[in-house]
Amino acid sequence: MDVLKLMLGTIRNISLFSILDIIVVAFIFYKLYMLIKETRAEQLLKGIVLIFILIPISHFSNLTMLNWILNKTITIGVLTIVIIFQPEIRRALEHLGSTAFTDKHIFENEEVMEKIITEIVNAVENLSKSKTGALIVIEQKTGIAEIIKTGTTLDAVISAALLENIFVVNTPLHDGATVIRNNRIIAAGCFLPLTDSDRISKKLGTRHRAAIGITESSDALTIIVSEETGTISLAVNGRLVRNYDRDKLKKVLVQIIRNRQSKKITVKERIKSWIKPENNNL
Repeated sequence: MDVLKLMLGTIRNISLFSILDIIVVAFIFYKLYMLIKETRAEQLLKGIVLIFILIPISHFSNLTMLNWILNKTITIGVLTIVIIFQPEIRRALEHLGSTAFTDKHIFENEEVMEKIITEIVNAVENLSKSKTGALIVIEQKTGIAEIIKTGTTLDAVISAALLENIFVVNTPLHDGATVIRNNRIIAAGCFLPLTDSDRISKKLGTRHRAAIGITESSDALTIIVSEETGTISLAVNGRLVRNYDRDKLKKVLVQIIRNRQSKKITVKERIKSWIKPENNNL
């Protein structure tokens, strides 16, 4: 009876803010796990959990040396994690920054968007027919200035002819990514970060891995043309979908950009997007 009274008293002392505190902490841990899922950091997390389990066991079992080693491991573990997993930590912070509560228009209006996408798609179609390798990054709401700085600044009007000319083999700018910002070709010959995901096919080369890499750390859209097969692919949010034709590519680009630009995302929708990323199996 005393135990029951104690439990009831404890329940009464739990306030709404305590419940909210638990929910927020649980949500943060869930998001952190989703960010490191299927990466090297996931294996590290399992190791940390194992150490925390072994510490009390070693203490109660009088395993003095093991207990000392485990405690020292935890003490220096934080600094070690920061050093070893700097890329994963940076990616996590970039992901949080890309979901900030801001509103930014990608294109001036619907007409401009349609015109620019048509020029891009026309260029991609011709590059595909001639089996000319290409990598085109369309900047969205997350700025990628650090990527633009690695290339040659152009700041040119978007046209299919210019895009095709950039990727002509053995020309100075063909080897690298061309970045489009708003209604301008802002830079060419840019270097992109390669994905370290082990889920993508081993048959895909550096161009495809770079396309996926930039979409993991930003909301950019990346179009890839394979120089071996002429296959057109699209990378969005760290996922790659292949075998696009002209009409399908244009439809998908319009759909994605229109959805991101046409409405101001509410707090509720933003939180929903954190929990369940948008479907990229387009």
